Amino acid sequence: MKISILIPLYNEEDTVIEILEKVNKQNNETISLEIIVIDDGSTDGSAELLSKNVQLYNHFIKLKKNSGKGAAIKEGLKIATGDYILFQDADLEYDPNDYSKIFYVIENFNAEVIIGSRNLSPDYIRVYNFFHKLGNKVITGIFNLLNNTTFTDIYSCYLCIKKESVDINKIKSKGWEQHAEILSLAIQNSTIHYEVPISYSGRTFAEGKKIKGRHVFKVIYMIFKKRIF
Repeated sequence: MKISILIPLYNEEDTVIEILEKVNKQNNETISLEIIVIDDGSTDGSAELLSKNVQLYNHFIKLKKNSGKGAAIKEGLKIATGDYILFQDADLEYDPNDYSKIFYVIENFNAEVIIGSRNLSPDYIRVYNFFHKLGNKVITGIFNLLNNTTFTDIYSCYLCIKKESVDINKIKSKGWEQHAEILSLAIQNSTIHYEVPISYSGRTFAEGKKIKGRHVFKVIYMIFKKRIF
């Protein structure tokens, strides 16, 4: 089985090599990883570092200008050849050592959609912004209500989907709401959904966190749009 790991990044020179090293350690005898890095027009030294460490990835896409995380994801999806797609941020908020839990439910339960949840007894979790957690609970609750699901953390970075469950040509958004669009499409085209516990070392805005509270409104609109409209 092959799993494509999509790693979009923007100005992550301090963490990108370390995260790639951690991802590479997750290859095993039954699952091979296709590592796809998409640089969304970084202005720091990220691209230069990547050019010097080509052994750490299979494909590298360099966008000419910063177009948003969603735009980077779409470019990565175009060339992904894995049976599954797993999304990975280029910072160190999420630990690739948790991949084993995702792989387990794929191999043992034929899971089609897997979310890594920060709310299912993780080994550790950094205390982070109250309003981020509140916003996540709101959008998770709305998503569950409209889709008859019981997820606890839909806006975790770790979303893994069976590739065939999403037609990439139907993905229209390029902003933070794209995660909700992809998840909505995957849920509509699959029946076996799982969550697994993951750990989390969230960053502050001063440390480089990019998603803001205002993004929640576009996310909520997208959830309604894909389910109702």
